[in-house]
Amino acid sequence: MKKYVVPALAAVVLAGCATPGHKANVTAQQLVHHRYVLSTVDGAPLDASTRMPEISFGENLHVAGSMCNRFMGQGELHGDVLKVKGMASTRMLCAEPRLNELDTLIGEMLTQGAKVSQSQKTLVLETSQHTLTYKLADLVN
Repeated sequence: MKKYVVPALAAVVLAGCATPGHKANVTAQQLVHHRYVLSTVDGAPLDASTRMPEISFGENLHVAGSMCNRFMGQGELHGDVLKVKGMASTRMLCAEPRLNELDTLIGEMLTQGAKVSQSQKTLVLETSQHTLTYKLADLVN
């Protein structure tokens, strides 16, 4: 019995020795069929009186969402970087100036590429200048 306990204990200890802070890359399968609502921009919470900007991932990593305007395109993951090819967007002027700014920001982030990370209930899109944090808000549980 003892000869099984020591190897099992060693395996548990070694598993805990993974590099601190290292996260595995997000896969398309982890994103597909999920919807997220924007909660913070650069660490600052969104004003609750504005519309709730969102992003969702469909089949084959089709990306769709909204800030003020709706946007959509074909997503690609390269390691931990998400890019959207052929991104299209509606072009309305929004009454909330902050949402107009966020339209430009999400467009730049997704066409140029944003580092993506995910936890069980959170999605983060990040560039060297900006961080968008989304909370999971699937329509179906």
